[in-house]
Amino acid sequence: MQEKILILDFGSQYTQLIGRRIRELNIYCEIYPYNRCPALDASVRGVILSGSPYSVRDASAPAPDLGGIKGKMPLLGVCYGAQYLAHFFGGEVKPSGSREYGRANLGFIAPDSALFRGIAAGTQVWMSHGDTIVRIPDDCQVIASTADVEYAAYKVNDEPTWGIQFHPEVWHTTDGMTLLKNFAVDICGCRQDWTPASFIETTVARLRQQLGADKVVLGLSGGVDSSVAGVLLHRAIGRNLTCIFVDNGLLRKDEFQTVLDSYKDMGLNVKGIDAREKFWADLKGVTEPEKKRKIIGRDFIEVFDAEAHKIQNVKWLAQGTIYPDVIESVSVNGPSATIKSHHNVGGLPDEMQLKVVEPLNLLFKDEVRRVGKALGVKDELLKRHPFPGPGLGIRILSDVTPDKVRILQEADAIFINGLKEWGLYDDVWQAGVMLLPVQSVGVMGDERTYENVVALRAVMSTDGMTADWVHLPYDFLARMSNEIINKVRGINRVVYDISSKPPATIEWE
Repeated sequence: MQEKILILDFGSQYTQLIGRRIRELNIYCEIYPYNRCPALDASVRGVILSGSPYSVRDASAPAPDLGGIKGKMPLLGVCYGAQYLAHFFGGEVKPSGSREYGRANLGFIAPDSALFRGIAAGTQVWMSHGDTIVRIPDDCQVIASTADVEYAAYKVNDEPTWGIQFHPEVWHTTDGMTLLKNFAVDICGCRQDWTPASFIETTVARLRQQLGADKVVLGLSGGVDSSVAGVLLHRAIGRNLTCIFVDNGLLRKDEFQTVLDSYKDMGLNVKGIDAREKFWADLKGVTEPEKKRKIIGRDFIEVFDAEAHKIQNVKWLAQGTIYPDVIESVSVNGPSATIKSHHNVGGLPDEMQLKVVEPLNLLFKDEVRRVGKALGVKDELLKRHPFPGPGLGIRILSDVTPDKVRILQEADAIFINGLKEWGLYDDVWQAGVMLLPVQSVGVMGDERTYENVVALRAVMSTDGMTADWVHLPYDFLARMSNEIINKVRGINRVVYDISSKPPATIEWE
């Protein structure tokens, strides 16, 4: 039985980050909404209560049932979690005189605190709360304070329960990982044995038992998740796995053949399907972004479905679902509002009457890469930047035509290859080129031109939820502009997008 830490989510933007930090300690953890806590068994070694945008004083404040947890196993309340434990067990929480947000220093740390072992007074922490604890319950003792927050951390006497008003999971808390390790390893007793190798071993064994001699079909995209899912399934069931890679006419330049060649080297059974004409025809004249996404998703389903039915006796559909997708689908407030449709195979299971297998649904993106490396997947696949499911279709900010696809593919190839040649590719999380729905006046030789504008986009991020633009060298940007304008017929102006997310998104559509 895999031991784990349970994280109860109260809607904090940092909840997934707590999970990732625990996983970085080679300790397995699972995140659940506070109101959907699973039955606890011997595998659960401790529980963490996350932060929240709510106030514990609100009538609608999240209120978990801690009857089977508090006092019975190690419990750590973070921010809202700490305030909840104080407020509902005999202490008092009030609005802060001023919002306590940003860096602070723990001027006092109890020298005998197991939670703060190895952390010296003066350490920096990150505060982010509008309420503050003004009185802790009588059976508690303060174990850390800042100049402005007396009860920055406290412990319940005679039981393994702690509360901290800061966020140990964020980078700004300099000793946050030490604190989390103290809790998960020293206090909860976790063994730190959840590694890529152990995940592969247990997952392959589970897949063999689950799938037996059944045939499985997987839609490959050329991205990290589907590639690692394919290799993992291939290790478990070999030739009973068939992978389908669809060319929707919206891939990067030469990507279809390049990716197919990469998969052949990996021993995967892959069918490449050229469906460019169908996608281009159905997208003709369509300019509304959401409509484009839906057409691309629908066409993919139709093409994939037709090819999958050519495989006799297929019983399973494999998907590269990863853990953030699972968490989002059972979030505290239900599935989040749709900002934009994504190109996935969500409609396939019902239509194809197949059972679904998701070998990566316990992993975060960075863990998928580590598992892929342990499986021997090549770096050129593992280190690939994320690429939107609808591909270049949502980087052409107007109707999609074969000629516009050609123009964008050429410009994109120059930009991406330039990042690699200049040693900048691995410093960027995602990069691409947008073909704008405007034309501008230019001069080439003695001729006046009236041609297209493209925008270069390069961002840094960890999960795509937030992102900041990358300060690429001016010399590099100048070279890219010069090469794109000189080599790609139809472009006479290049601009660079310096917007962060939020308020902008990474993609333009």
